Amino acid sequence: MNTAPQSGHRGGRPAKRALASGSALVLLLSGCGGSPTATAPLAASGGGPTAAEKLYTEVNGMTGQQRRDKLVPLAEKEGTLDLYTSMTSDVADAVLKAFEAQFNVKVSMYRAGSETVLQRVVQEQKAGYQGNDVVETNATELFDLNTEGVLADYDSERRRMVPEAGRQQGWTATRFNLFAPSWNTGLVTPEQAPKTWEDLADPKWDGKLAMEISDSDWYLTLFKYWEKQGKTDEEINKIFEGMASGAKIVKGHTVQGQLLSAGQFSLAASNYSYIVEQAKAKGAPVDYLPFVQPVIARPNGIGLMKTAKHPAAAMLFTDWLLQEGQALLVKQGLTPAIVEGDDPLKDVEIIPIDVEELTKNGDEWNKRYDQVISNGEQVDGN
Repeated sequence: MNTAPQSGHRGGRPAKRALASGSALVLLLSGCGGSPTATAPLAASGGGPTAAEKLYTEVNGMTGQQRRDKLVPLAEKEGTLDLYTSMTSDVADAVLKAFEAQFNVKVSMYRAGSETVLQRVVQEQKAGYQGNDVVETNATELFDLNTEGVLADYDSERRRMVPEAGRQQGWTATRFNLFAPSWNTGLVTPEQAPKTWEDLADPKWDGKLAMEISDSDWYLTLFKYWEKQGKTDEEINKIFEGMASGAKIVKGHTVQGQLLSAGQFSLAASNYSYIVEQAKAKGAPVDYLPFVQPVIARPNGIGLMKTAKHPAAAMLFTDWLLQEGQALLVKQGLTPAIVEGDDPLKDVEIIPIDVEELTKNGDEWNKRYDQVISNGEQVDGN
């Protein structure tokens, strides 16, 4: 894989909404039997490192079997792991089943779209409630959480094997979601299928192309790529306007894949390849191969909470997901962060999402992408 990755998210806005509604969560948690310990964010309360951070610091300096031998008895003594994730249900179930089979740790999972996961974590931190030990979700949400100061430093031999684009402050990529055009093979012949990203602007796709409502990170990365190729802003804007002309605007990549399989439109501009691959394996008339290049990769990753109640279990799970869990993700049709052996994507040009630019200027790119898709027709997936 020559790169240095469920639902979308609109830059930094969800975190701000979540912080604003923290007081409401205090009432919610109290009503549900929760016991918030403060009204300020737990991880921002000052007074030096948390108990969880002290353990992380100690284990970060360990390697190999010594590290595993340190974590396993501590994690099994804790007995529980509270995981928040936006993995699809089938992937999450497979991961949890394998982890629980290997260790005597019971995983309590909250699974939702990435934006909802972000909001819940930030709200709980604002309410002073220790809800989760570890979070696994999209890059943009993880950047927001790291900005909020709730994620702890993590290091390991396996982290250092992750491509540079997936080694970020506060979190580490576990997998990459690959953006690729996909099509309904009952409506699009191999000859008609797009060969370049520019092909998506062909008027023949007017009214037949779907775009996802939150894909500003895909838009940003492709825009910057074309700039480097020598296209002017005017030329690039014209291509995107051509894509959006008469486009169906869908919320959620899973929904987009379902509607594509059902023939609600002929072509999806930027769905995740693994969603299409899973549908294809189940007999749906969809395809995305050969890849339109360059393939754009968004990292999905994992972060340890500074306030974790079960820090050893959180760190063991993170280590495991970057080691044994990588092969499991491959079996689920995902693109692992760590490639060992033959790389099936070695001849595919892959460029990572420009997460630094998205973090600095996410609101601007959100607005620009919203303007691009404003002339499309929003489709209800229900």
